[in-house]
Amino acid sequence: MSNQSEGRLAASFRDPSGFIFRRDGILYRQINRAYQAEYDLLMSSGLYKELVDANLMVPHDEVEEAPAQPDTSYRVIQPRPVPFISYPYEWCFSQLKNAALIILDIQKRAMAHDMVLKDASAYNIQFMSGKPILIDTLSFARYFEGRPWVAYRQFCKHFLAPLALMCYRDVRLGQLSRIYIDGVPLDLAGILLPWRTRMSLSLLTHIHLHARSQKHFASKQVTPSAGTMRRQALLGLIDNLESCVGKLNWQPGGTVWADYYDQTNYDEDSLEHKKRLAAAFLERTSAASVWDLGANIGLFSRIAAAGGAFTVAFDFDPAAVEKNYRECVRAKETRILPLVLDLTNPSPGIGWEHRERLSLLERAPADAVLALALIHHLAIGNNVSFDRVAQFFGKIGRTLIIEFIPKDDSQVKRMLASREDIFPEYTRDEFEKAFSRIFTIEQTAAIENSKRILYLMKHR
Repeated sequence: MSNQSEGRLAASFRDPSGFIFRRDGILYRQINRAYQAEYDLLMSSGLYKELVDANLMVPHDEVEEAPAQPDTSYRVIQPRPVPFISYPYEWCFSQLKNAALIILDIQKRAMAHDMVLKDASAYNIQFMSGKPILIDTLSFARYFEGRPWVAYRQFCKHFLAPLALMCYRDVRLGQLSRIYIDGVPLDLAGILLPWRTRMSLSLLTHIHLHARSQKHFASKQVTPSAGTMRRQALLGLIDNLESCVGKLNWQPGGTVWADYYDQTNYDEDSLEHKKRLAAAFLERTSAASVWDLGANIGLFSRIAAAGGAFTVAFDFDPAAVEKNYRECVRAKETRILPLVLDLTNPSPGIGWEHRERLSLLERAPADAVLALALIHHLAIGNNVSFDRVAQFFGKIGRTLIIEFIPKDDSQVKRMLASREDIFPEYTRDEFEKAFSRIFTIEQTAAIENSKRILYLMKHR
């Protein structure tokens, strides 16, 4: 869904082994001659087939497409496309944890084929069909007996440190990955973690002592082959990391939004009517992709997915997203991707030249946007005018299903009870006027036993 232009992708420039490029709307990966031996080993050893068959790695086809840089090229492959690119700072706790366990599983399988992961970046994982999957074909290297795992520190920074902080301090510290694009510094994690984490031998070793050793060797010259770690010791390290990650748990709940549907002012008939209206509106859009903004635990995301649309379920509450993801896993849902996102401060373009990781807008547009029980939070809760909301929604979706909540609704009354009403333009007429500048209003419907109105709009 990215609107990046043709050519080499801005995020794919660090690895001399190859890069991703786009041509005629199709993504390809050029494998450079520098990686020829490792690629051939990956394919001939049976590792690639094993990982693809186990749904641990994205499959690809070897194609006769002209390379983007012929002077360095060995081969061009066409990977299966990912329906939506997401990032670690947008994942809930269990998504990050499951991604970490996938990395360790792949590392163990690789060693059985005399290969190792040379990268353990969280950005090499994406979610497809509801599961984390490795997307970087160039992440593997030949295993040499006695060499330590070169990706160990990266794994600890990208996965173990943020997971430990989310578990032992505050789940919102997962957002540190947005600030530290190469992983949370281990010394910072050590400072932030409570003292009792030193009582865990695994966390003491992999975070606290690891950070101390980094500081000790920072000014010393260390060769890539420095130190020895026999195969059995390396497998033991992976098992220990797997056990450490597996023991990290966080239970969602206790927030207003995670329990929203237990406290909503809809009665049962109203909610069922709203579901039927949303389903009918979605059917009219024929959308293949839907963004559900303020999705909470995914009640309406499931309606979109049931209609066949790949649905990204955004919510700013980590507890609500966690509950949504767990339900997706339990139900083996393949069309919903729950993500943590604050719509008033969405993911920006970050990294080198602000282009290495895409902003939310750069991953737009979706075929349809759901904005249910949301407009009052944006307009009154965050002082964003109807005009600005309409302009933003016009950038991220081709069609819009939006619910208008009037001032005499109990939820809006509750919001205004603790603040001055400085919103004289918060009316249905002003709402329709602002949105009509960007969209045409295709259909409206009143929700039974409520004062709320559901709109179907199409971008002009």
